Amino acid sequence: MRSSYNFRRIFSIFTFIILSQIIIPVTAGADGSYQPVYNPTMEVSKLRGTINIDGDLDDSGWQTAAKADNFAEHTPGDQTQPPVNTEALITYDDDNLYVAYICYDDPTTIRASFAERDRGIWQDDNICFLLDTYGNGTWAYELNVNPYGIQGDHLWSQYGGEDVGYDLIWESAGKITDKGYQIEMAIPFSSLRFPNKEKQVWKIDFWRNHPREVRRQYSWAAYDREETCWPCQWGTVTGIDNIKPGKGLEIIPTVIGFQSGELDDDDNFQNSDPDGDISLGAKYSITSDIVAEATYNPDFSQIEADASQIDVNTTFALFYNERRPFFQEGSDLYRTIFNTVYTRSINNPQFAGKVTARMNKTSFAYMIARDENTPVILPFEESSTYLSAGKSVSNIFRARRSLGDNSHIGLLLTDRRLDEGGSGTLLSLDGSYKVAKGYILEWQFIGTNTEEPDDTTMTYDENDTTFNSTVFDSKGHTAGFDGESFGGHAIYAGMMRETANSFMEIGYLERSPTFRADNGFQPQNNQRRPTLFGMYHFRFDDGLIERLTPSISLGQVYNFDKVKKDEWIKLELSKHFRLAQSEIHSRYEKNSERLAGIKFGGIWDLHTCLNGRPGKKIAFGGSFNYGHIIARGEDPPVMGKRISYSAWIDLKPFDRIWWENSINFQKSDSLDNDGNIYKGYIYWSRLNYQIFRPLSLRLVFEYDNFDEAWSIDPLLTYRLNPFSIFYIGSTSDIKGFENDDEVITDWKLNSRQFFLKLQYLFQM
Repeated sequence: MRSSYNFRRIFSIFTFIILSQIIIPVTAGADGSYQPVYNPTMEVSKLRGTINIDGDLDDSGWQTAAKADNFAEHTPGDQTQPPVNTEALITYDDDNLYVAYICYDDPTTIRASFAERDRGIWQDDNICFLLDTYGNGTWAYELNVNPYGIQGDHLWSQYGGEDVGYDLIWESAGKITDKGYQIEMAIPFSSLRFPNKEKQVWKIDFWRNHPREVRRQYSWAAYDREETCWPCQWGTVTGIDNIKPGKGLEIIPTVIGFQSGELDDDDNFQNSDPDGDISLGAKYSITSDIVAEATYNPDFSQIEADASQIDVNTTFALFYNERRPFFQEGSDLYRTIFNTVYTRSINNPQFAGKVTARMNKTSFAYMIARDENTPVILPFEESSTYLSAGKSVSNIFRARRSLGDNSHIGLLLTDRRLDEGGSGTLLSLDGSYKVAKGYILEWQFIGTNTEEPDDTTMTYDENDTTFNSTVFDSKGHTAGFDGESFGGHAIYAGMMRETANSFMEIGYLERSPTFRADNGFQPQNNQRRPTLFGMYHFRFDDGLIERLTPSISLGQVYNFDKVKKDEWIKLELSKHFRLAQSEIHSRYEKNSERLAGIKFGGIWDLHTCLNGRPGKKIAFGGSFNYGHIIARGEDPPVMGKRISYSAWIDLKPFDRIWWENSINFQKSDSLDNDGNIYKGYIYWSRLNYQIFRPLSLRLVFEYDNFDEAWSIDPLLTYRLNPFSIFYIGSTSDIKGFENDDEVITDWKLNSRQFFLKLQYLFQM
């Protein structure tokens, strides 16, 4: 059978990209009088004098602090001399690590927002202190501060990237001066995890983000773009000796109060009586690298609801990010190539506990949780089903050993037992190995065993569905909970090659028809998928265009019955400009897919998107798609012609006010008769007023045109630190009701809740 694409031509294009890595020169742009420093070193001395975190640097303690200068521009320049100077200072005492920055600049050009912690500062002028206390390049802290001293923090890990939900307790202050701005930070050792030994050897780097027409980044350590390990290139710091983890016990009690109401079947709005609850959490630092946590009846409510996602043309479960504080410690350890640990699968725990240990190059993590309302995702080849299975107990164990530069080996075991019978167990081995400079081999092998409950009333709609191809229904196990037991597996193996200006990856993934990951997020199975991807950066020292990045992606999907399910080619081009931090991305995609036994050939799609930040008061972006799309919700599915667009704009008329707006529109018409298949949009808006640093007021508004519903959520927040918080607010959902002609004639309050929450961190 001939392929639907001319793969000889595609191979020629791909070969050209590979050869271009050899024959196309990279512009150096280096000034011979400037010498960047690779892998710098520094010896830190203990604090002599005092330091007060207020943004001023005239305290006596800074006079003898170690100093870092000679920063290099690594973006967009390649280790060139920055247009502005930066200095960093570092020292420590028995309790804290102290860091200061002096950022020279024209103060009238500085971009800064007086905003909530972790919001609104990422596109400001800001500094970033990077810290790898174990020096093995697998995970690290990222601490950002803007010129007003507003904090933002991430936990970076080799597989997971930046965990934006991670929070750390530390102090910061900022001050804009007539020479630029300066930052002070105090990071308690009680907030950090580090080796339990007398002399510490840490990897650190000092970064500065300098957004103007382009977003420039400078760092103390220079970077070799041919090197794939990011933390391995940071500077090395010694001299931090005899430090302890500090206060070992943290207790977080929480009190919540609420009153709710909803519309009943007779269209009468019924209010419940006011109610409340309490919960308790505790964390104990056994040593500097072993931490135990427990929580009872935790309040895992989301203070700000997840923004709605358009699911009108998807048959798979939706993924939402984890934002609950209990799951932050050790979150990097649970991340693997497959999403085998999805902590939101622990939905409403009555209690939970965990231990995280990091000992030199070996790390361990264990978690146990008793869940009151257990979610279950039943994965199929072309869809997934979400249901609730009552109470359960989950046990999750992870071990990982660093083997050096970008290399590791790991073991993962998850087990979930339902009270009503049935269980899901998963065993995984994963690893990465740096074969040579720029070459990384990654792999993961997973085996699963599933024992279903014997209660088909729980799966009424799926009792006749099988875990195999819809073309070969007679094979495979039924999805109904009829007490079956079966094993499954998943495999990934891939090789990456990364250079200063290119990235190549070839990979193979498969999930068996009976593969499940009950404590993970795996909404699809029964697939074998080889893929090939390559891209190249063309960089320009001068002119309007800063960088052009073409890329190509090829792939095929077969099920285990050897039926080809999908085949695609994607050609993409990204364009970065030296104007208003603007970027335009374009993509042409062509594919052929088999769905519900129907072959859909000649599918194509055009996509373009852009964004820009012309100044500190405005940022904008948007996207547009035009082409074919399969209407997956139709029975049988049909080919559609889609038009979709999205747009967003952020306005900051004053330093303390931030107004975010977005709209997402999607429409599809049948190619056969031009009849409309679906059409609608979601508008979302968030207005935030930062009254002063701990106190903020925000209002979230959302209108869902698909469901003819809108919501409004005001919230007042007083935040001493990420874990000592007071909230008071409400949520109101209004629903449109149609007449017999399907015209909305009435809007009614469908549900409403008032709530308050007080949570306070006690350190003992």
